[in-house]
Amino acid sequence: MKHIQKDDIVTIPEDVTVNIKARVITVTGPRGTLTRDLRHIQVDIQRPSKNTIRVIVWQGGRKHVACIRTVCSHINNLIKGVTKGFEYKMRFVYAHFPISVNILKEERSVEIRNFLGERYVRKVNLLPGVDIVQTIGVKDELVLTGNDINNVSQSAAAIQQATRVRNKDIRKFLDGVYVSEKSTVVKEVV
Repeated sequence: MKHIQKDDIVTIPEDVTVNIKARVITVTGPRGTLTRDLRHIQVDIQRPSKNTIRVIVWQGGRKHVACIRTVCSHINNLIKGVTKGFEYKMRFVYAHFPISVNILKEERSVEIRNFLGERYVRKVNLLPGVDIVQTIGVKDELVLTGNDINNVSQSAAAIQQATRVRNKDIRKFLDGVYVSEKSTVVKEVV
């Protein structure tokens, strides 16, 4: 069944400016600027007022109408990124051989050594805009921060996938580097 017209509205905070030109969305806020190209999705993006964005689908089926929420989520993630930022915490898990991690700042990469006692050095390159630090207070923890949720989460996933256990029983060999917490850089006061 086709829907004649479906829409959803995204509200923009005061300290954020959003520029939309031909479905390329540029969001500027206190933490920087992010750009997202949504030209591959057939939706109508309008600005009915200064602080709202309206996403519309005309003559859409079920899958096409689902794109409305996707586009709204992308815009909300851009707004959240330039106001609060994203932070992923990762913990090392090992039973016997302690995993050692070296952060190479100049190459923007991470070296993982002694995983399951192997001599092979795993090297993971970080995506642009992602900063990584090894926490001093907490043992065996990495913290990835950045404004773009795609780059931060993809860098965390690349680190986790580099330490996959192969050719062994994964119920017994639980070693690896896993995401333990997802939050924002700017914490909300409760």
